[in-house]
Amino acid sequence: MVDYHFSPNALPRNSVFAKHGMVATAQPLAAQAGLDILKQGGNAIDAAIATAACLTVVEPTSNGLGSDAFALIWTKGKLHGLNASGTAPQAMSIDAVQARGYQKMPAHGLIPVMVPGAPAAWAACSRKFGKLPLTAVLQPAIDYAEQGFPVSPVVALNWKRAFNAYKEKFHDAMFDPWFRTFAPNGRPPEPGTLWKAPDHARSLRAIAESASDAFYKGELADRIDAFSRKHDGFIRKSDLENYQVQWIEPISTTYRGYEVWELPPNGQGLVALLGLNILKQFELESEAGIDTYHKQIEALKLAFSDGKAYITDPSEMTNETQQLLSEAYAKERAGLIGQLAITPEPGRLPKGGTVYLATADEDGNMVSFIQSNFMGFGSGIVIPGTGIAMQNRGYTFSLNPQDANALKPGKKTYHTIIPGFLSRNGQPVGPFGVMGGYMQPQGHLQVISRLIDERLHPQAALDAPRWQWMENKTVMVEPSFPNAAAQALARRGHDIRVALDTGSFGRGQIIWRDPKTGVLAGGTESRADGVVAAW
Repeated sequence: MVDYHFSPNALPRNSVFAKHGMVATAQPLAAQAGLDILKQGGNAIDAAIATAACLTVVEPTSNGLGSDAFALIWTKGKLHGLNASGTAPQAMSIDAVQARGYQKMPAHGLIPVMVPGAPAAWAACSRKFGKLPLTAVLQPAIDYAEQGFPVSPVVALNWKRAFNAYKEKFHDAMFDPWFRTFAPNGRPPEPGTLWKAPDHARSLRAIAESASDAFYKGELADRIDAFSRKHDGFIRKSDLENYQVQWIEPISTTYRGYEVWELPPNGQGLVALLGLNILKQFELESEAGIDTYHKQIEALKLAFSDGKAYITDPSEMTNETQQLLSEAYAKERAGLIGQLAITPEPGRLPKGGTVYLATADEDGNMVSFIQSNFMGFGSGIVIPGTGIAMQNRGYTFSLNPQDANALKPGKKTYHTIIPGFLSRNGQPVGPFGVMGGYMQPQGHLQVISRLIDERLHPQAALDAPRWQWMENKTVMVEPSFPNAAAQALARRGHDIRVALDTGSFGRGQIIWRDPKTGVLAGGTESRADGVVAAW
């Protein structure tokens, strides 16, 4: 039994309870938009789409119409997985990138732009599971884009950071539309500034009325193609026309009586499962202590080293996922963990910027949904007259042909964004997620351990101080991380660095559902403008 009155954190907050519906995300207006859709008769899937679309408007610092997306959807007694990550354009190859003078993939500009999947994800989810028309579900986002909204504090802070960085390094004409779109007066908006995005609104309306075809086959695709050709990019309308989302089977591991679900590669959810598989080989303390932190960090390091070595487009993986998730492999990797920090190496196998949201309704439908442009605003590319900010996922490709994640035309790359879901004895517990680049599987492992090993309620698990493995033996900890624990970890060989703020430690949401009463319990992120909208 979880004690909803207990929290070990310095400033404890309560979980939020409701019966009819719940939406949790990092931006209050988007959460409320999703809840409004529930009240209009929509289900949790409709609410997730509405919230996701709204987030492209009210939190452009993390996602946009040019984002990718993934989802785990519990409905009708089954968990469904959606992979809406993009593919490399057919003209994008190692030789083509190197011919432009690059020895590794650049982070910004048109070179790393891949086919976005988010608009197709909204349409696919609506078509397969939604109750309301897509036009109705996207209307709240259209209204905010047309009529304006007050910018929230964390979004304004990230907007200013991006603007300051971009003005120093973005001087090519291809970046001019970004400045015209997101800093039209020569500066980013301050907190509380009323912000409108009329181009974005028109694109949203076209996506809604065409069930995303305008983006992939119509006017918006034409505009993307034309801008890419003008500035010597790779993406073409034909790449957009050929894009399809994929409905896939989720993968899981059992962790101390619970089933933890992630999506299979090309996402990095496998890293979280590998870490939990290793961690469950040990008995942990009931409250987080030095030995628990040490084993969590070491398990995660080993899991990440494997993930980076093997995760890529699933069509280029054989049975690596099954081998990595085997109990025998987990025991072998756990055997490497001792009292001192190690430098991780991948194991040898047998031959063979982001926004997150969770929704739930009174009928038992639940959604774990994540979408991202990557690295904040993404590529820095905005398609003129559309408000479409393009992702830069191609940055994670390797230009070494021998690497598992080597660039190829039409290939999906190693992807950082991962939704999570928890069940027990085959019955749903609920969605969870922690966004933030390579912090995401680290956040998943820490939050799941807090929920299950320490039996904390959702809000307490999210509020707990976090650590982040960087590389080798370097571990960054939040300012609120216990100093005595940090010193003890340093004595075990960890290179501990204390961060000045919480910005890089992820932002999470959790919704639990009581299987007997149907009561929902939600937690949201204290490191952002997060809110749980409940009914």
